[in-house]
Amino acid sequence: MNDRVCCVCHEPVGAAGKLLGGRCYCHTHYARAVRDRRGLWWASALLVLGLLAFVALVELILSVMPLRLTGLTLVAAGVILALVPALIWLAFFYLQDRAEPEPKSHVLALFALGALLAAAVGVPLVRSVFRLSDWLWQSSWIHLVGSILVVGFVQEFLKYAAVRYSVYSLPEFDERVDGIIYATAAGLGFATVLNMQYVLESGGVNLRVGVIHVTVVALAQAAFAGITGYFLGRRKFEQMPLWWMPAGVALAALLNGFFTYLRGQVTRTGLDLVSGGGFNPWPGLLLAAVVAVVVLAVLNLLMHQVSAEDAAAATGGDL
Repeated sequence: MNDRVCCVCHEPVGAAGKLLGGRCYCHTHYARAVRDRRGLWWASALLVLGLLAFVALVELILSVMPLRLTGLTLVAAGVILALVPALIWLAFFYLQDRAEPEPKSHVLALFALGALLAAAVGVPLVRSVFRLSDWLWQSSWIHLVGSILVVGFVQEFLKYAAVRYSVYSLPEFDERVDGIIYATAAGLGFATVLNMQYVLESGGVNLRVGVIHVTVVALAQAAFAGITGYFLGRRKFEQMPLWWMPAGVALAALLNGFFTYLRGQVTRTGLDLVSGGGFNPWPGLLLAAVVAVVVLAVLNLLMHQVSAEDAAAATGGDL
């Protein structure tokens, strides 16, 4: 047993090592792997509240002094709206990070990598390879299946790949909750590209509709990425079965696709008799907020449960 090494720092631990999920740790990295990152959950909750407050603020400003923007000014305003959700998350993350430091360069790199994968792979796949817009709206069942198998799996696999093939093997990935942090960063990078695409291709957007759209996309992409991150974090620090990660990505893709489908249903109205239906973005915002809160609460509960199991087994974890 004296030849055992820590699976994080690869330093010899001998008989003083600790076991977690069948893997060996030194005392320092065992403590980090099982600690409860309450600051992360507060930051995530504040992200949801901050985004909703952002929508309310824009709505208030437009109600008090209606802005009539056109051309490049409208596009610039839309681009700013697309960037705000990521800036809000980074602000709250940095606030909690002062007490529980995370390599900031890695977080920013995952944000950039998520954006790059969205622009270079995700959007071209959905548009040019699967040509989703040509057939997605043919029926409700086609809409649902296409949303899951194309939108859901493309987006969630790319967010998984962003983490798995970058920081996953680095020593700085030394806590299970790091999977959620890095995946969320990748998800917000993905969301930022989708929102920029929405603004630029529209030649600017109605600010009331635009602020809701970018908020919904950011909440959804961050929430589903958090699910993938949870599975990644546990996979790195515990000996999970072979089906663990495929199941995690599939679950995130299923929920992503179902959300995409459901959002399309709840935001459609029958008020526009000429085109056969109108659009009301507010139910989509409510749906995204509920999804984000539920996912956050479930992930928090699961991480607490795992930490409690670690604490209960700690007395038998010495090698």
